[in-house]
Amino acid sequence: MSSIRFANVLLETKPRALSYPTMYYHTDQLLTPDPRTGDWTIAGAGTVDFTTYFNALSVLKLLKYTRATAFRLHIDVKSAKPVTLTQTRAERLSMQPQLVESVTANVPGDNKWHEVTLDITTDPTTVIAGFQIATQAKTTIRNGWYEVEFDGDPRDVELAIATTTFRKEKFIERNIALVKTELLGSDYDIAKHLTMHVIDNGSTLDAAALSDEHVTVTPNENVGGAGGFARGMIESLEQSTPATHVLLMDDDVEVSPESILRTYNLLRIVNDEYAEAFVSGAMLNIEDTQDQKEDTGFISTYDGSCVPAKPPLQVTKFVDVVYNECYDEQLSVPADAHRYAAWWYCVIPTAVIERNGLPLPVFVRFDDVEYGIRCNPKFMTMNGICVWHAKFDIRYNAGVERYQTIRNQMIGQMTTGLVPDTKTMLHSLHHMVDLECRKFNYTDAELALQGFEDFLKGPKFIMQPVAQECFMRANREKEQLVSFDELREQARQLGIDDFDPDMLTRQVIDFDEPRTLKQRAFDFLTRNGQRFGADKFAAKKIDGDAAADRVEYTIIPSAGWLYPAGMIHNENIIIAIDWATRKGVIRVKDVKRYQEVQKRYKRDLAYYKKHADRLSREYLAAAPRMESVEFWKAYLQMD
Repeated sequence: MSSIRFANVLLETKPRALSYPTMYYHTDQLLTPDPRTGDWTIAGAGTVDFTTYFNALSVLKLLKYTRATAFRLHIDVKSAKPVTLTQTRAERLSMQPQLVESVTANVPGDNKWHEVTLDITTDPTTVIAGFQIATQAKTTIRNGWYEVEFDGDPRDVELAIATTTFRKEKFIERNIALVKTELLGSDYDIAKHLTMHVIDNGSTLDAAALSDEHVTVTPNENVGGAGGFARGMIESLEQSTPATHVLLMDDDVEVSPESILRTYNLLRIVNDEYAEAFVSGAMLNIEDTQDQKEDTGFISTYDGSCVPAKPPLQVTKFVDVVYNECYDEQLSVPADAHRYAAWWYCVIPTAVIERNGLPLPVFVRFDDVEYGIRCNPKFMTMNGICVWHAKFDIRYNAGVERYQTIRNQMIGQMTTGLVPDTKTMLHSLHHMVDLECRKFNYTDAELALQGFEDFLKGPKFIMQPVAQECFMRANREKEQLVSFDELREQARQLGIDDFDPDMLTRQVIDFDEPRTLKQRAFDFLTRNGQRFGADKFAAKKIDGDAAADRVEYTIIPSAGWLYPAGMIHNENIIIAIDWATRKGVIRVKDVKRYQEVQKRYKRDLAYYKKHADRLSREYLAAAPRMESVEFWKAYLQMD
């Protein structure tokens, strides 16, 4: 029997912790830090409950994933009056923490430090366990941590962090500093078994200044996330003490070092069933710190899109903290769908990498999805293992979501079989083209077709170093938004004199109207007025003498995945707005261009159907080569 210091009671003064303290504790009394000592003081009589996202122990998952047999809480307490510490717990349907009165410690009020230990009791219904402190006067706490007792000895773990960056100096330099000061510079066991590989695709970091014996910054060609992570995997496998696990982590994230520490400890006590599982860290939003977007996802068998396996959660809410731990993904993931773990935070055992190879050379988008589905692992997720990432909602990029997505969906389908039926991916292409055309965004519809056409070129195309140029071309050719000043001028040239983007609100931009059944039928049959003879642009005008010459238009969000059907119904001019960047674009219905896009789409589809079997054979034959270390070393010019 062995034991390990598994998780610290986490109290932070970072901006997110100060803005959302209920991720860490719930209290009816002021709780403040001492910057000199790191101690925290409860101002007076009250209670502080630590049954929270970061400070509750994930009992249910520890018993599932690991060899855990018992749990303890350790914490130092000092107070002028007696203090009571009581274990808390939660079952699946708990609305609030339940006090376990049989597990209590009383601390005398003598203004001396006392080391308190609670032997946590659990039963098969326990999901999480925590503790509550009840005070009568000013009380100080420090050095809180959870001990896990487990069968056998800890596993030997060499954890390598591989992060790929492209001109995100602010994020990556901060994360390097956190790893160095709070992990490599700590007294924890991880300090002796952690390395960090920073693959700098932009070659903008000061590699010499940032590198040391544990951290290596490597300038690299811009080969995208797939190429950067492939190099990080190779370097982790070939470092002086080869890694047993590689943590792939995005560059534009904020991470808590405690998440990495808990990950390392989890790997040391994992049981045989989950020894080769992926650890998937949750993505929380940087902008809305409490919002959890995803921890694992799956591919929709309907349209090939990426879908979070869990519903959106707010980790400041007790019921969501419990729900997050006991949620059964089988309830939401279809039986024929495949799960994956995104690479904003994903730990992969190197034994899995050696057996299944490296990522495909697809630059960005679907590289992590394809790899996760190819490996088909079990997954481990846990409260407190996470990163904060910018919302996808406010950083839409058609170069990624149209060109990269459809091209890489099809490549992944050919090599790995992301979904049972390739028709799903063809439906994805149809949906992209149709949706953009309905909103008069013919440019991005053509971008999706370009991605499909590059897939049709076969594996030899992407096996050449063309990925960066393809991505740059897609970004040049996508619909270009302009500043509000330029947008206002463009509107005036069209005769729209009443448009003032500076007076817009998010409610106006995001608003949609319901449609009648007749309107729905019209939109479906005519593709928003672009088929069956609707071949002339005629801006609508409204009745009334004063406004007889007013050109009518509608306002919608610019993000491509949105479909404000009611707002665009029977319109001829659309002004699409990205409120986050204060930019927009004017789209005018063009039936001739619509017909050209549709003709190109049908031509591409006919070519695919004629050559589908050949393409499938070629991609399947090329996959082992593309996934090999030998290929990637040549591709990355590492030899």
